[in-house]
Amino acid sequence: MPEGPELHLASRFLNEACRGLVFGGCVEKSPVSRNPEVPFESSAYCISSSARGKELRLTLSPLPGAEPPRGPLALVFRFGMSGSFQLAPRDALPAHAHLRFYTAPPGPPLALCFVDIRRFGHWDLGGEWQPGRGPCVLLEYEQFRENVLRNLADKVFDQPICEALLDQRFFNGIGNYLRAEILYRLRIPPFEKAREVLEALQQRRPSPELTLSQKIRAKLQNPDLLELCHSVPKEVVQLGGKGYGPESGEDDFAAFRAWLQCYGMPGMSSLRDRRGRTIWFQGDPGPLAPKGHRRPRRIKADTPSLENEGTAAS
Repeated sequence: MPEGPELHLASRFLNEACRGLVFGGCVEKSPVSRNPEVPFESSAYCISSSARGKELRLTLSPLPGAEPPRGPLALVFRFGMSGSFQLAPRDALPAHAHLRFYTAPPGPPLALCFVDIRRFGHWDLGGEWQPGRGPCVLLEYEQFRENVLRNLADKVFDQPICEALLDQRFFNGIGNYLRAEILYRLRIPPFEKAREVLEALQQRRPSPELTLSQKIRAKLQNPDLLELCHSVPKEVVQLGGKGYGPESGEDDFAAFRAWLQCYGMPGMSSLRDRRGRTIWFQGDPGPLAPKGHRRPRRIKADTPSLENEGTAAS
């Protein structure tokens, strides 16, 4: 399912694809979607985008002289398990295009579509980020780090670290494949207690005798879990394309798969956490592994991987 990097890549795609395009008319919603109608109409408007964690904001801005006179409108999207944006010819709309923005003449008739096969994606009017989500792990690293370390008394940190990493109040942008990659790189068992893993970071301070360049080098060579929550998603964004998702092309997927070290990879083990999500790891699962769990399932080299599993609540 799309995670923080995929939302940021989608935002980048939107800004590049919509640059220079003029949209016009009404915004059209498919009759089967349970999301709200978008009461916006303008003879000429442009579209821009930004992303924060697992949310994407789309802003519709009327051009000077457009009719009827009105201000801009912003929508905030959450992609669920299969949401994505596509730009397509107006007469060849993709299947499951649940929200459509049409270009205005005289250019070629195009439609920007929010495509969502499973219909778990959602959009809200008004442009406000969802209350309760923490700072973005990609764009607001210092605030993200402070928010986690300041709130270690929260009961979510009684959970295994693999489950705590999915809590968007603290890890806004981290999802299933990212948590596996982050924990694997640090050799942290997924079912270690989250608080015990994170409390050590409160005391982590570089030696005052080191120069600034030495401190920076030490951090780069020995990153902690919160630093990897920022740098690992950033690596996926730097791969380009659309990241991991059903709409990524073969080249995108090949680059993403080559980047993976743990998630769905041969030789790794997997268990279901209490949310029913599969966590991939190597070695001992940790002391909080589900009671009565079977021996961790190991992935053979010829076993299909990268399952599209999870919940819509992300």
